[in-house]
Amino acid sequence: MRAQLLLRDLPTEFDTSRLSCRIPKAGDGHHLYEAVKSSISELRAVLVAVPWSADEPTVEASESFCRSGFAAFHARNDFPFLIFEGASQRLVGACGLHRPDWQVPKLEIGYWCRTECVGNGYITEAVRGLMLYAREQLEAVRLEVIVDEFNTRSRRVAEAAGFRLEGTLRSQRRGPDGKLRDICVYASVESAA
Repeated sequence: MRAQLLLRDLPTEFDTSRLSCRIPKAGDGHHLYEAVKSSISELRAVLVAVPWSADEPTVEASESFCRSGFAAFHARNDFPFLIFEGASQRLVGACGLHRPDWQVPKLEIGYWCRTECVGNGYITEAVRGLMLYAREQLEAVRLEVIVDEFNTRSRRVAEAAGFRLEGTLRSQRRGPDGKLRDICVYASVESAA
């Protein structure tokens, strides 16, 4: 499947009613840095899910992420997208399709929202668009959201986007405080053709 994807031209962007989502590219680092910097406290509160937020944000690290994400997309190893508000073109967060298993095929969806944009439904909207992209472009049968049990906002996004809780993995990850954490596994499954 991955070999076939390497030969297929995949869209590098998709739109929803209010958002424009596209893969990161060279020069996006400054916009990403501003969004991460303004949201670092909230991101660190869910450090188990976004371990990269433990590092102090820099423009250089953000630019490196953007360039690496661009390369990973074209290698079909990872499918990151930046989320822009359509009207203002302000970066409101990021989402992506990660850890592909082409034998199924399945992918894991990840997402985060810029703090001042939380509560507007942007991430749920982006995740729904990403689900459609995964089904139509990557022929995904199974999509997963893996989230810390206490990350209620991310759990609400998964549920609002139509994912079902399949189970809780007890003591599955160690949190930043050193304590073991439970992880919830959500899935959206389409029957295989």
